Amino acid sequence: MNFFTSIKMAIRNIQGNKLRSFLTMLGIIIGVSSVIALLAIGQGSSKSVSDSVNSLGTNLITVTITNTDTHFTKSNLNEVKETSGVKSVAPILSGRETLVNGSNSSESSITGTTSSYLSIRKLSVKEGRFVTSIDEQFRQKVVVLGSDLADTLFENQSAVNKYVLIDGQRYLVVGVLNSKGGSMGQSSDDSAFIPFSTAQRLMKTTYLTQFYAQANNQNSVNWAMAGIKRVLSQTYSDSDDYSVVNQQDVMDAMSSVTSTMTLLLAGIAGISLLVGGIGIMNIMLVSVTERTREIGIRKAIGARRRDIMLQFLIEAAVLSMLGGIIGVGIGFAASEIYAAATGGTVVYSFPIMTAAFLFSALVGIIFGVFPAYKASKLNPIEALRNE
Repeated sequence: MNFFTSIKMAIRNIQGNKLRSFLTMLGIIIGVSSVIALLAIGQGSSKSVSDSVNSLGTNLITVTITNTDTHFTKSNLNEVKETSGVKSVAPILSGRETLVNGSNSSESSITGTTSSYLSIRKLSVKEGRFVTSIDEQFRQKVVVLGSDLADTLFENQSAVNKYVLIDGQRYLVVGVLNSKGGSMGQSSDDSAFIPFSTAQRLMKTTYLTQFYAQANNQNSVNWAMAGIKRVLSQTYSDSDDYSVVNQQDVMDAMSSVTSTMTLLLAGIAGISLLVGGIGIMNIMLVSVTERTREIGIRKAIGARRRDIMLQFLIEAAVLSMLGGIIGVGIGFAASEIYAAATGGTVVYSFPIMTAAFLFSALVGIIFGVFPAYKASKLNPIEALRNE
């Protein structure tokens, strides 16, 4: 009996037991679809992280002061600005306040900063202007709104040159930013920005806990970071009192976490493939018992051991490959549903899809060997006596 005849017989036997065949493939289907969907979502998350980091520029440096016992002031920041390799700096004072316009209100993040923040964070003004050095110098009560926050407070009206209440005080809206979306868990679209000196008075503080620095270019990031650390070491004796990180550091850390979680989930999904393989072996063993008389007849009319073994091995392989094909389709569909429901990003890897399918076929062949061998070893006389 040739190979193609064995395939036809295998498909005929699968069609004759549709429900049992489907239940046999179920473990393979779940395993393959889980691997594809989880890896697509995981790789999509990694891409989102990378895009978010790159959207801020690869020459962005974030400095966080963790020691609040020793204060880092605006004069210290001026020293950082003079450091070689540093193009500009922007101090940050952050808090949450309720902004009110008539009956509309929103509790939002409010950031006190300077005019350089706009270019450092690669933001752009949709209407009006950003805070200026004049606002900073005279502690003006002006505010720039993110696009979503402006829509919430002023709905379809222009927000520029109108007033909002912050902590019970009137602030003139001087600008609205273009929408940029979220980045690393933060979004300028739902935020408000006021002059740094005004924020010091609002938040009742005179020292800094965070600031951004922008290196001259990507090649000078490490040089700028070394200079910033040198300035900080003059104020703080312990390097644990502050952290200086660039975007590449952040991206590497986030990608490492995402990759680890993706591999973990893919490993768990891979276990489903092994369970599916065991299911195939169990069903094929049952099939051997049910078809003992058929095997005896085939052997009596001249079928060789290898013909019997090949037939059952092909059945196991066909079952697992059909399950793999269905699993690939379901995995693709599940990823698309996730992307549509959450707005997340999914990235498909065709090598991974191919590997998952081939692995499912391999699982079927491996776990089909024992039932096939058992079938081929049956004695034809004893098989024919079986009822």
